[in-house]
Amino acid sequence: MGFSRLKWTAVFCLLLLPNIFFGQSQSVARMWNEVLLEAIRKDLARPTVHARNLFHISAAMYDAWAVYASNARPYFLGNSIHGYDIPFDGVALPPQVEVSAHQEEAISYACFRLLEWRFRLSPGQTDVRRLSRELMADLGYDMDFISTDYRTQRAAALGNYIAMQVIEYGKNDGANETSFYENQFYESVNGALNPKEPGNANMTDPNRWQPLLFDEFIDQSGHASQNVVPDFLSPEWGATLPFGLDEKHRSIKSRQGHDYLVFHDPGSPAYMDMDDPENSLDFQWNHSLVALWSAHHDPTDGVFWDISPAAIGNLSASELPTSLAGFRSFYDDKNGGDISTGRLENPVTGEPYLANVVPRGDYTRVLAEFWADGPDSETPPGHWFVILNYVNDHSQFVRQFAGEGDVLGKLEWDVKSYFLLGGAMHDAAIAAWGIKGYYDYVRPISAIRYMAGLGQSTDMTKPNYHPNGIPLELGFIEVVDNEDPLRGERAENVGKIKVFGWRGPDFIENPDIDQAGVGWILAENWWPYQRATFITPPFAGYVSGHSTFSRAAAELITLLTGSEYFPGGMGEFQAKKNEFLVFEEGPSVDVTLQWATYRDASDQCSLSRIWGGIHPPIDDIPGRLIGQAIGINAFAFGTKYFSNTPLSVQLAADNVVTYPNPVRSGKELHLKGAGSGHTFTLLTLSGQYIRDIEAQYASSNDTYIFDLPVVKSGIYVLKSHDLVQVIFIN
Repeated sequence: MGFSRLKWTAVFCLLLLPNIFFGQSQSVARMWNEVLLEAIRKDLARPTVHARNLFHISAAMYDAWAVYASNARPYFLGNSIHGYDIPFDGVALPPQVEVSAHQEEAISYACFRLLEWRFRLSPGQTDVRRLSRELMADLGYDMDFISTDYRTQRAAALGNYIAMQVIEYGKNDGANETSFYENQFYESVNGALNPKEPGNANMTDPNRWQPLLFDEFIDQSGHASQNVVPDFLSPEWGATLPFGLDEKHRSIKSRQGHDYLVFHDPGSPAYMDMDDPENSLDFQWNHSLVALWSAHHDPTDGVFWDISPAAIGNLSASELPTSLAGFRSFYDDKNGGDISTGRLENPVTGEPYLANVVPRGDYTRVLAEFWADGPDSETPPGHWFVILNYVNDHSQFVRQFAGEGDVLGKLEWDVKSYFLLGGAMHDAAIAAWGIKGYYDYVRPISAIRYMAGLGQSTDMTKPNYHPNGIPLELGFIEVVDNEDPLRGERAENVGKIKVFGWRGPDFIENPDIDQAGVGWILAENWWPYQRATFITPPFAGYVSGHSTFSRAAAELITLLTGSEYFPGGMGEFQAKKNEFLVFEEGPSVDVTLQWATYRDASDQCSLSRIWGGIHPPIDDIPGRLIGQAIGINAFAFGTKYFSNTPLSVQLAADNVVTYPNPVRSGKELHLKGAGSGHTFTLLTLSGQYIRDIEAQYASSNDTYIFDLPVVKSGIYVLKSHDLVQVIFIN
């Protein structure tokens, strides 16, 4: 099987790199984006670093385009980014017929220089350098041209100048790039867990992250090393300068004499309390649910699911639980999945979604592998660039910004969409890893083995009872007795905890023909549904990076395209029978993952991490909620650059409201902080005039009432002399 089965070489049936390079059917921004994604696949698995790479290089592309555009402002050039000044004197606009050629040249030189710098120490540096140079040669550019004098030289000098300035900015943005992103003060409190040995003898604090010891470690990008304990990746990433995150959502947390910067602090996760076990119930439920869902990886258990949009998906934001108590009714702990029930019909075609019935055990395994972002992947933030490119390539997709106005050319669409998505992914990494670093929360493999080592917390009459042990669940989590096949030759396992779940890599000799299957195993040997050379990402669980990245991207793409739906009302990915899974045989049938909306895809991604044994629910939901806020804010913050006139009021999270919230009364919209009682103009986001409306004071001094006209769903702007307010109307 090996790496030949990986989905990433042609996910969503994207064109292969040589076709993109020489076919000229894509914009130059798309070509460089594909090189960047391939560079990430060849590099170490660093979601934080690559979210930053995706943003910085996308912003460099945008600037190289924007300086020649008649109605746009650069992000880096001529601005002070978090107090770091980037000089720029402007360029003489070329004749209109030459603008695109100048933009393409500047974009290419900026990307070429940045890729060579950012990936100069990458394990895949040779391949990255070859791909970059092949593209430059194909485009007809001189790679030896190094001038940065954009005032007197051609557009290539501007591209070089942009790259130089972004490189210098990157040395001062808090990511610690100059020291190769090394941790500056974080230290783990727990000794390393060797997953090949039973139990968890080295855990001293069950609430904190525990590193893993590998005889052989292969990271998410397929790079192997032996006898290694991977460090926590980016625990101090909250100090990295963001795109649109607002300081009012930032708090400074201290632990062991060191400060951690945390955006959108969700508060503490569910802890184990050794002094008062009553406070451990949420911890026990969260992590034991992961063990319960491990039983769902058997395609022969007779359970079949309809995985079409007719049966799953269609969760509204209000249905996401906001308390630990609400988690228990949101997830189906025995059968798997959540409370979503799908939707009646495809709104694009007007036809019902067709059933898509497959074995649950194939669906869960494909879902876990598809979203795992494993070897040779572009990591979670890059995965959403792949999805965006899939949307852009769809035959039914129309490049109208926010679904309104003129159809944009491919280059303008790509640079704007990459800029916004890159900003959202960068902010999501900063927020999620700031939280991960400070709360330093345990992963399921450590928690499940630790609880089982204490005993069971259900039956006080049994000798292996411990109030902080793992809860028993008949048929799933039980105690080994004298009649049990797992008792051992000398009954050494009697009284231990057993789990009915995926049996792990010890049951796979040849992944081309073997699958581990589901059965009873000792809980001290429990494994996530992952390969033995990776197991669990080397950083804390809380909050889920996948949930944060995915929800931020889903919200951003929804706003960007003006529709929550994939083009045609359906996004799909096919996993072929016995060809897709990497570390065991399967799936047993062809499985087509389907999503009606970007949020549906995001929600499936979140669930995949529970089935994969990587996250409990407590990691998931806060990540989704934070990602939602970040995606909306990044869109509002980034679109202000798509005008050559600076806005008098910067758009931030508090400037974006979802209608009918906060208050709707008939046709009235009650909006806090909207402005004075004078007239506002209601526009589409693309600037199309709708009508003038007058804001009237309500009873509260900071709440105003608008007589809202009947409008369709979309993104709108309220504009006055001193305010620009974005409203997202569902």
